[in-house]
Amino acid sequence: MELELRHLKTIRAIAEAGSLTKAATALGLAQPALSAQLRRIERSLGGALFERGRSGVRATALGELVLDRARVVLPAVHELQEEAVRFARSREGGRQGFRLGGTHGPLLGGLVDRLAAAQPEANVATHTSWSEREIAAQAVDGRLDYALIGTCGESAPPEAGRLAWTEVARDPVFAMLPTGHPLAGREEVALEELAGEAWADVPGDGCFGDCFAAACVRAGFTPARVYETDTASCVHLVQVGRAVGLCRATFPATPGLVTRALAGTPLVWRHLLGWHPASPAAADAPAVITHVRRAHAEAAGRSPSYARWLAAGGGAALRLPAGQGPARAPAGREPHGRSGEPHAGGPPRGSGRQHGGGARHNAVQGAG
Repeated sequence: MELELRHLKTIRAIAEAGSLTKAATALGLAQPALSAQLRRIERSLGGALFERGRSGVRATALGELVLDRARVVLPAVHELQEEAVRFARSREGGRQGFRLGGTHGPLLGGLVDRLAAAQPEANVATHTSWSEREIAAQAVDGRLDYALIGTCGESAPPEAGRLAWTEVARDPVFAMLPTGHPLAGREEVALEELAGEAWADVPGDGCFGDCFAAACVRAGFTPARVYETDTASCVHLVQVGRAVGLCRATFPATPGLVTRALAGTPLVWRHLLGWHPASPAAADAPAVITHVRRAHAEAAGRSPSYARWLAAGGGAALRLPAGQGPARAPAGREPHGRSGEPHAGGPPRGSGRQHGGGARHNAVQGAG
């Protein structure tokens, strides 16, 4: 019998489980079948790989030798498979376009607009999701060229060890208030002044929920109610005064509501562009980064409250990345289509559920 990769996986599973019973369960096999397979592997390798005892199994010297090699071979083969799939997908029909993934919001729409203007012959395809992890995973396996996502504060993006990530912009998180709200006339609102409000959000993943909850605790309260629903419903709930929301400062002017800065900038959202460093997309990444940053400047220029906040010196609290300055829409550029579409985010709970107790928002409206 020749040794195969599946045999190495079996040996590794037994060593990790520490017993044949547990390994059989993990592998989806009956224990007698696993024991018989192990005996065949041991015969082909010329000796016992494990010593059996009352407390389970322990690798022999030969077993340790095989395990050492398996720990090198198996990850290498897995990486080879991923790289081959990624290469093949990037070459399907030739790389003559851009496959973009992102959460719903002005940056993705703005990037599509700019790429289409800069390279009208190129095909630009998009995939949107509430899940940053899903988008990153598709960039890892070659289904997307670029992932445009956001993270809360300094938290690491998903797949941080496998994708190259560049921060393209960062925004303060603002509050969305109905135009008739008592605090709507102010330029800045303290988070604790909204302690008695209900909140609205939509599904998402990431750590924003924890960051928001921590900010509320520091402000001395826990939100009593959270409405979780789709973006349009979140905006509606704010407009009719049923709830307040959290939004990126780039959230566009919308009838029936206003966006206001939170005093002290307790929450910050970073916009990140990611790609696989071994993919053909890596060569175009610098140009795409420039397009995203300009798209952000355009989105910021469409938000009067953000422009006023920056003019008043609020940007000093953000530690802006290189390339992001005061937000102004470049001359001659007008928004196209619906690139200013708002986006809200929250934990992956059932859509439309109403929750009492703490809020667990995992993204904010206006995601890029």
